Amino acid sequence: MPKFGFGFFVGGLIGACAGVFAGLMLAPRSGAETRSMAADAMGDAWDKANDMYEQGANNLAQRINSMTPALNAQTDALKEKVDAARKKMDQLRSSLAESVNQATENVQSAMDSAAEKIHATQESVNKTRDDIAAAEADAKADEPPVCEAPIPADEPSA
Repeated sequence: MPKFGFGFFVGGLIGACAGVFAGLMLAPRSGAETRSMAADAMGDAWDKANDMYEQGANNLAQRINSMTPALNAQTDALKEKVDAARKKMDQLRSSLAESVNQATENVQSAMDSAAEKIHATQESVNKTRDDIAAAEADAKADEPPVCEAPIPADEPSA
């Protein structure tokens, strides 16, 4: 069986009605005067809420306005730093391009010099071969001819 049943509900309803009746009978002012006071209190609360809203909006606007110059200054400083970094990057890029071009020229010059030295060495080797071949030919020309048939030593010559 429930603890709070129908009897409890009826007792609560009767108590609420008795409280409303007692409040109306014992009220120090009339109904019109009470309603007027309630309307004034609501109007005052509304006005106070509007004032607080306007004050908050003004404070926020002032804070935003006071922060704007600092933000603009920081933005300008950041833009200057970015521009300086871009200029430095362009200088580095230019310097790197010049270094690469100089290195390319140096390598090309070294390759050309090496090719000339190789060509001179080849010419020297070819000349030395030709000189050796000519010396061998001269040495063969200076030698007496070799006879293939033996000459008899005892035969009288006619």
